[in-house]
Amino acid sequence: MISTEETIKIVPIKKSRLDDVDFENLPFGRVFSDHMFEMDYIDGQWTNMTVHPYKNLSLSPASSVLHYGQAIFEGMKAYKNSDDEIFLFRARDNANRMNSSARRLCMPEIPKELFLEALLSLVKIDSKWVPDIAGFSLYIRPFMIATDSYIGVKASETYKFLIFTCPVGAYYAEPLKVKIEQFYSRAAEGGIGRTKAAGNYAASLFPAMMAKKQGYHQLIWTDAKEHKYIEESGTMNVMFVVDNILYTPTTSGTILPGITRDSVLTIAKDWGMEVQESSIHVEELVTALKEGRVQEAFGTGTAATIARISTIGYNDKDYELPPFSENDFSIRVAERLEDIKRGKANDRFGWICKIDPDSNISINCLN
Repeated sequence: MISTEETIKIVPIKKSRLDDVDFENLPFGRVFSDHMFEMDYIDGQWTNMTVHPYKNLSLSPASSVLHYGQAIFEGMKAYKNSDDEIFLFRARDNANRMNSSARRLCMPEIPKELFLEALLSLVKIDSKWVPDIAGFSLYIRPFMIATDSYIGVKASETYKFLIFTCPVGAYYAEPLKVKIEQFYSRAAEGGIGRTKAAGNYAASLFPAMMAKKQGYHQLIWTDAKEHKYIEESGTMNVMFVVDNILYTPTTSGTILPGITRDSVLTIAKDWGMEVQESSIHVEELVTALKEGRVQEAFGTGTAATIARISTIGYNDKDYELPPFSENDFSIRVAERLEDIKRGKANDRFGWICKIDPDSNISINCLN
């Protein structure tokens, strides 16, 4: 149970919008489920905990979030299998990372138990919105914003925490053509690159737009100081298989510690694959591309899970990666993750929790 005198109030929608949704043709992130969770941070405590119908927010034009950017979020998913069982994947890790982001941006932490109870309450009431189609899931967006009506540069004293969900299909419809960025930066040492802060994504939009005009889907970000070292790919962590070794940059202060990233590395090590988490020099990667030693490149993240990279651009030259094979590590690990998330494979790592929409008991979710 949540460690507060309050309980979560449930206000169900009068008429569901489920019948209006074409689950076979879902645009990513544009169709929203019936309900949302909302609570407020006032006088040093979380209050007004409610699951209610999805609706617009009402904010003062002077709200701190609109001027000083105190906004953080998480991304996670719920999955359904052919037996109508619903699973969450590594929800406790999302709760921990949200609190890490909150600390960095001077925002209040959310007790993990409360975060999970809110999440479970929402997914249960909207359980019919979880698609049971292969490759589809219910995307979950918890987020927190500052709400003080005050035009002054300081941390807000009041906040709003919300969770909404949307059924989704694939984030990327095709393998990615990416470009190594040599001028713009996503994050700098000492900044907030390690957090899921809204401002990180705002800063990425212009260089990503420029790359798309050049024919690329996304960027491979490099360090802000010298642009000599690989960091992330678009909004994902990035990995390379070179000479049968899995390489990925260390999650320094500028790189988000991705939950999918950690899952992929854990499975790779469990399979006996050599893994190296270290600095990846751009020139060393380009040399490996020229010599044909880069066997695979892919991004990892909640939205895309595994996003295969087919082309890497650098200094006005494109390097094509080998044709995809069903024996590729990225394909095999994506399949294993999908099976774990849907309860089809043994969860040896304690990553999933099963939700029973008709019961107050949720297996392995709160401990």
